[in-house]
Amino acid sequence: MDETALTVVEQREVNFYEDELTAVRADDGQIYVSIKSLCEALGITTAPQARRIKRTGILETGFKGITILVTPGGSQTAGMLRVDLVPLFLTGISVKAVKEAARPKLERFQREAAKVLWEAFQQGRLTVDLDFDTLLAQDTPEAQAYKMAQAVLQLARNQLLMRSQLADHEQRLESIEAQLGDTGRNVTPDQASQISQAVKAVALAQGKKTGRNEFGAVYGELYRKFGITGYKMLPARRFDEAMKFLTDWHENLTGTLPF
Repeated sequence: MDETALTVVEQREVNFYEDELTAVRADDGQIYVSIKSLCEALGITTAPQARRIKRTGILETGFKGITILVTPGGSQTAGMLRVDLVPLFLTGISVKAVKEAARPKLERFQREAAKVLWEAFQQGRLTVDLDFDTLLAQDTPEAQAYKMAQAVLQLARNQLLMRSQLADHEQRLESIEAQLGDTGRNVTPDQASQISQAVKAVALAQGKKTGRNEFGAVYGELYRKFGITGYKMLPARRFDEAMKFLTDWHENLTGTLPF
């Protein structure tokens, strides 16, 4: 049993049919249940069950020695099991370990006790009205209001999940578009052809003056000015700007407008 000191934030007696299970909320945020109270309710000896917990690795991780209030006049350290491990603990109790008269109770504990304790934890309290389903079945105005509130809560939950999934899909789509390229954002094949012809005209005109092959230099200047790595990557919205740039360049070289 882990002797790590835990402080009890809240201690209550959880009514489970006619039995009371001692439960606490510790300062680690977890709910723990007294093994002794579980064993006493089932009419079995506590010590062997505590030894079984210590032999079971996963149970032992949630088995703590916690100081609880026993009477108004004093307190003692009790073996407490974390509530999410209660189902595993209960299923490990052999039917033969309890008296025949108590076997239906063991089965009821195995079916319902952990659920009751867990729901109490989820609701932020340690007392549970086990007749709650019966109250809901009466279909009173209060029951109808509760059901309506639960339906609204479920709807809001579903909307949150849908929004999260939609955002995830949008991010994935943007990632795919970035990898494959979105042709609708770049120049069309026809516009790309016009740019290529304009570059050719400028390069030939420039070459006549320098006597060199100027195609690489003209393409390089176009790429530098528009921040691209290929003329087909030019954004469609900047097509007219690129054509004007090449037209002005050609006019400065020749004084004519061939394209």
